[in-house]
Amino acid sequence: MPSPRKIAQAIHVPTSTWKLDNGLTVVFHEDHSDPIVALAVLYHVGSSRETPGKTGLAHLFEHIMFQESENVGQDQFFKKIQAAGGTLNGFTFQDGTMYYEVVPKNALEMIMWMESDRMGYLMGALDTTAFLNQQGVVMNEKRQGVDNQPYGWRDYVVASSLFPEGHPYSWDVIGSMTDLANSSVEDAKAFFQRWYGPNNAVLVLAGDFDPATAKEWVVRYFGEIPAGPEVEDRKPMPPKLEAERNVYYEDALG
Repeated sequence: MPSPRKIAQAIHVPTSTWKLDNGLTVVFHEDHSDPIVALAVLYHVGSSRETPGKTGLAHLFEHIMFQESENVGQDQFFKKIQAAGGTLNGFTFQDGTMYYEVVPKNALEMIMWMESDRMGYLMGALDTTAFLNQQGVVMNEKRQGVDNQPYGWRDYVVASSLFPEGHPYSWDVIGSMTDLANSSVEDAKAFFQRWYGPNNAVLVLAGDFDPATAKEWVVRYFGEIPAGPEVEDRKPMPPKLEAERNVYYEDALG
């Protein structure tokens, strides 16, 4: 039996990669085996781009992105895609935030337009009401999934034990309850304007599509969005583990 490494090396996924003038990186992969397409947009910003006292903003903003934009009404992102027979979701990790949709091929132009609208035209729809709504949702998510969950604090304990205080990996993605409670709509807007430019994103399209038509739509819907501020690559900050450490944490709910 071949080794896992040889199996991985034998897998070839053909792609084509190009860029828009505003810096958006685009990756196409054609697969005509089924009449569906998958569209994903990765923004190179996760919890590691936050600062102490402002943790949890990356994940909170993931929630805000599903609310409404200037041309897509409240909750219409979910409703339109589900009505087309598709699925969608998003997730946040330390180094990125991902949004994706899987739809029948005839809905491709619609989801491109919707993704471009929240990339380029979210600010006009983000107000205090929308922010407070999702701030409350995320705080409840933390209560249910972390604070009142057996072993829910595991990731916090591991991160704070492995990385020194203030290190970008020393806090959990969902952030602290204090930081979430103290965050504001102004914080969210500043976060979006700093990190959500097309030059800090990668758009990946895979499935049954015509590449010439898809490229035309990418240019049409994403090409007019201005680039955001320049984003510098993070320098590695490896922690120094100079001695063995044993950490014991007693979970009240465990």
